[in-house]
Amino acid sequence: MTALDRPARAEGPAHPPVRIPFPVVDEVARHCLQEEEPETVHIEVHLPGCLDRDRLRGAFGEALRRHPRILMREAPGAWYRRRYEWELTAEPDTEVVTFPPAGRCALRDARTRALTSAPPLSLSPPIRLEVVEGAGPAEGSEATDAVGVPPGRPDGPPTPRPARTVLFLTINHTALDGPACLRVLATAAEIYGGRDNSPAAPPIRTPDSPQDPGDTPSNWSPPARVAPGTPEPSPGNGMLVTELPLPHRPKGSPYTVNDQLMVTTALTITHWNREHGAAPRPLRITMPVDDRPRDATMPIGNGTRLVEVPFAVEELAAHGPEQMPALLHRTATRTRALKSLPRPQLGHGAALLTAPVTPVTWRAALTRGLRRAAAPWTSTTLLSNIGRVPYPLDFGEEAGRAYAVWFSAPARMPRGLTVTTASTAGRLHLALRWSRALLSHGDGAHLRDLFEHYLHATEVTP
Repeated sequence: MTALDRPARAEGPAHPPVRIPFPVVDEVARHCLQEEEPETVHIEVHLPGCLDRDRLRGAFGEALRRHPRILMREAPGAWYRRRYEWELTAEPDTEVVTFPPAGRCALRDARTRALTSAPPLSLSPPIRLEVVEGAGPAEGSEATDAVGVPPGRPDGPPTPRPARTVLFLTINHTALDGPACLRVLATAAEIYGGRDNSPAAPPIRTPDSPQDPGDTPSNWSPPARVAPGTPEPSPGNGMLVTELPLPHRPKGSPYTVNDQLMVTTALTITHWNREHGAAPRPLRITMPVDDRPRDATMPIGNGTRLVEVPFAVEELAAHGPEQMPALLHRTATRTRALKSLPRPQLGHGAALLTAPVTPVTWRAALTRGLRRAAAPWTSTTLLSNIGRVPYPLDFGEEAGRAYAVWFSAPARMPRGLTVTTASTAGRLHLALRWSRALLSHGDGAHLRDLFEHYLHATEVTP
């Protein structure tokens, strides 16, 4: 039995909490925290039924104990320490599950809190679960958008059935990522409902060996930025969520839905920038890659590695039905090659930057300075495709099984825009999140319409 699995003892001498150094991803995120744009990840789960409050609190608390790596807080330390450290706790420091007052704006307000208020790192665990009861359909607001039928598309999504309960997981991204916390929520669902919430079998694919990405555009020039729309005076992030049909893909296609989403994102930003008079530049889209298992052995923390998928200007200039298959095939070749290459989570430079050879406060100042200097070379945007949600998220007979799950990733400048997708019950759930210093809610709605148009354009036959 490891220290992480050892239960707390009520008797005997007290033992100091287990401490583990911050991994590279956590340290870089900790260096670059900004109060104006909190680094939060939001997960939103819609259930058709109702939950018992005490049972849910008990089930989620037990799920935390079954995944003890999530029960952590930042350990205090002197300014001259060489590392930040996580301190593991036997129990939560605070009530994790809360039930905000029901009301017409409860869903909108919960989304807004997920963007503006990060769970503190000083309390274990650095997440919170808000349960919005009697939520009804998604509401339109500054921070969110109604999930309805976009104009002009007869095959658009139907008006959603009212959600009786919506679960909002808000995660401090310095400590944890979305897939890890979804694993904990699946464990809670199994404990609560007594039903098997094991992950579905992943698609059978031949393991990729390192490949040649082919004719890949150079990464030595600064990529395109998302052109400013109508910036808002208030700081922070805005968000829009919507439900779309999963894109059709001919049987036997050499590309995946993820490749279709990658092409869709590139064409959407190219169209947006052209409308706003930005000079054509190559695009680079950051793509998280997660190789962790989805079962109970999944390591909890920030476990994805980041790769950048480049697009040349001329590749995106012509994208009619005749050119689309070739663009999809090239994108598939690049994404497979990038995913197959072994690489540290944030690259070799970040590992060197976080080496504990100087006080952590000195490294923090250096990291922030380098981040500002490297801003022009930061990728254009981030596309995080969770794929098919692997767990049923079945909370039993009364609460039911999740029929919609949204994620959103932080959207700080200089990117200023992130695209996050997941699929549940045969539908694509899209979240656009942006920095208010770059875009407004109206800009987000227009980007949503462009995304839907180009997603449909990828549905080509060979």
